Amino acid sequence: MITFLICLASLVAAYFIYGRYLDRQAGVDSSKVTPANRMADGVDYIRMPRWRVFLIQLLNIAGTGPIFGAILGACFGPVAFIWITLGGIFFGAMHDYLSGMMILRADGRSLPEVVGSYLGSGMRNFIRLFSIVLMILVGAVFLLSPAQLLGTLVPSVPQAWWVGIILVYYIVATMLPVDKVIGRLYPVFGAALIIMALGLLGALIFGDYAIPEMTTFHNYQLNPHDLPIVPTLFITIACGAISGFHATQSPMMARCVDNERECRMVFYGSMISESIIALIWAAVAMAFFGGAGSLAQTLADNGNNPAWAVDVISHGTLGAIGSVLAMLGVVAAPITSGDTAFRSARLIIADIFHIDQRPLVKRFLICIPLFVVGFGITLVDFGVLWRYFAWANQTLGTIVLWSIVVWLASRGKNFVLATVPAMCMTYVITSFMFISPQFFGIEDRTVAYSLGGVATAAVTCLAFRLVIPYLRGRKSLAID
Repeated sequence: MITFLICLASLVAAYFIYGRYLDRQAGVDSSKVTPANRMADGVDYIRMPRWRVFLIQLLNIAGTGPIFGAILGACFGPVAFIWITLGGIFFGAMHDYLSGMMILRADGRSLPEVVGSYLGSGMRNFIRLFSIVLMILVGAVFLLSPAQLLGTLVPSVPQAWWVGIILVYYIVATMLPVDKVIGRLYPVFGAALIIMALGLLGALIFGDYAIPEMTTFHNYQLNPHDLPIVPTLFITIACGAISGFHATQSPMMARCVDNERECRMVFYGSMISESIIALIWAAVAMAFFGGAGSLAQTLADNGNNPAWAVDVISHGTLGAIGSVLAMLGVVAAPITSGDTAFRSARLIIADIFHIDQRPLVKRFLICIPLFVVGFGITLVDFGVLWRYFAWANQTLGTIVLWSIVVWLASRGKNFVLATVPAMCMTYVITSFMFISPQFFGIEDRTVAYSLGGVATAAVTCLAFRLVIPYLRGRKSLAID
């Protein structure tokens, strides 16, 4: 319990302490007119109050990541608490906040256009394609997972019907102005997600549960050789610690923020909140099943299905009424992230080809091919789909971290605060590629880890070739 409480307190304190430090690094200026006020179009650029934008951003970035990922990550043991806490504070929340500020200063343009301003046109074109593919993958993942949950909860309705119903909703929500569906419904679901987490926290503190303490780095997975803590834990728990998907969602809310001083709550605060949710789910998963080892065995006995675990934990800790609220949050979160993923893909394509998004027919023409491809992907095995999504997600987050390094250097700010996370995540994604059977599958861990180190050194050198001209004053700021 002590490890858990320290981690929880650290996340809360970080919002006020490290968040304020990042305010200074970002150069928050409340006198600047935001895109929501300067470029209002009644579709995507619409000013909304801070609390509403915060709840929408939280729901957009949450999905099932801080729940499913935390449950699966808890099988590694209490070390998951450390990654969620340190990752959430210094990796994910910093990533979300500073990338959100970069995007805001670039008039809310989509992520590839902003990243390309700092990492070059070649990276811009790569990220354009990579982001669209990732958004469709996210949409497909968050089309299947809620359909599976609803199929379990309401077995009288076939899963294929739920897929169709959710897909129709996605089409409507993606094309309508941001304040019509997203602006009205998402704050309600965001509040449900928070209340669900608070209910589980109360059950942990006041119930008869023993949360494991962090005493060693022991890996409690049933097959620790195939699932080493480094780098697999950092891929498994993504959305609760750091996620590239979040930066693709930021342009939507950057187009709705009324004042720059609201950005810490909207971007940093929403990620800290997500980390708290992930921390609670990791703790309750270990405590409910009697430890990380028992959790790993129980999940294996039930097909490693985190949705099953959510259902059992919700009923066991919160009772019938509480479990309904918990399942509402778990079902709503992926649905809302799925439709905003498709919306982000629409915005990226519109920015690439400079397509005016005010006419409904132009939004429709962009969206339909996206949904056709997304539906086709749902026919792929979900386990395979999730593994590639998770790696692609962390890869995009790593690229965004390197763009933050260049952005901070261009402004004469402390770029080291992003350099260390960028190097760590570069090592994670490259070593994962060398170890994972989905990629190279190198059995000799020494060789795989060494190759990850070499790749990290090479990427760092390439990145600093972009940083050095700013440090020497030979290059001026690209966007601010």
